[in-house]
Amino acid sequence: MDKLLALKMFVETVRCGGYSSAARKLGISTSSVTRQVAALENELGASLLNRTTRTTSVTVAGQNYFEKAVAILDAIDEADAVVTDRGSAVQGRLRVSVPVEFGRRIIAPHLGRLLDRHPGLEISLALSDEVTDLLSEQIDVSVRLGSAVVSDDIVAKRLGDFQRWLVASPEYLTRAGLPRHPRDLSEHQCLRMDYRSGHPNWTFQGDEQVIRVKVQGRLQSNNADILREAALAGGGVALLADWLVCDDVGEGRLTRVLEQYEVNPGTASTCINALYLPNHRGSSRINVFIEFLKEILAP
Repeated sequence: MDKLLALKMFVETVRCGGYSSAARKLGISTSSVTRQVAALENELGASLLNRTTRTTSVTVAGQNYFEKAVAILDAIDEADAVVTDRGSAVQGRLRVSVPVEFGRRIIAPHLGRLLDRHPGLEISLALSDEVTDLLSEQIDVSVRLGSAVVSDDIVAKRLGDFQRWLVASPEYLTRAGLPRHPRDLSEHQCLRMDYRSGHPNWTFQGDEQVIRVKVQGRLQSNNADILREAALAGGGVALLADWLVCDDVGEGRLTRVLEQYEVNPGTASTCINALYLPNHRGSSRINVFIEFLKEILAP
């Protein structure tokens, strides 16, 4: 038995839900898949799949084995990519983690162009507003907004900058009044990001003076678009990235307030960074992705 081949056939059988579907995907006969999986079970002395005349399902032991097998096959693919990912041709899969709305609105509309340029490139795009562990989550490159990166274990490439705008709907401002000074926000419903690390102030910079305001509000979320929707519905004043709300402001659905100030949550920066592990320096896949991001983020 070719153990690696058997692992691939077992994994595809689980993913496809049956021998026939796996065989069609692999371009081989169903009997070949059945024989390899049976040989794998014989070697292990355990049933990996439940079989009936109509369905094939994974056993408890098979599910555990499947997860380990996927990790092994992914590691082999990554090892191959590391060796071949230093030439001019861009080949292999690139695992990318990006913030949810930034990925949907800024990156996704342009991905087709990137893939057209590099026919050998595959993109696995994970959307998450959480800080990802590149090593444990097997992420090749992570895009982070406003996160300070101070580590010898991470390479950070600055891609650009953005601004944060204070916005509210015209209806809300008519009802609650227009803030004239940052401290006026203590009288307003402020729609806030949930950072799970306490209650950060909003920091205002203007005329060489820094003003820190402890804002209050009944709605927090870890997703920026939730706060945008709440602001559109008249729920309060939100502090959001310019790329997220610029169309709403331009079309009058939201109004910028306190425009004369630069405002950020706490000590957060306005950098857009691409992060990757030091052993990926020189990666063709990462390099073309970073250049692609710089291109779409250029003013």
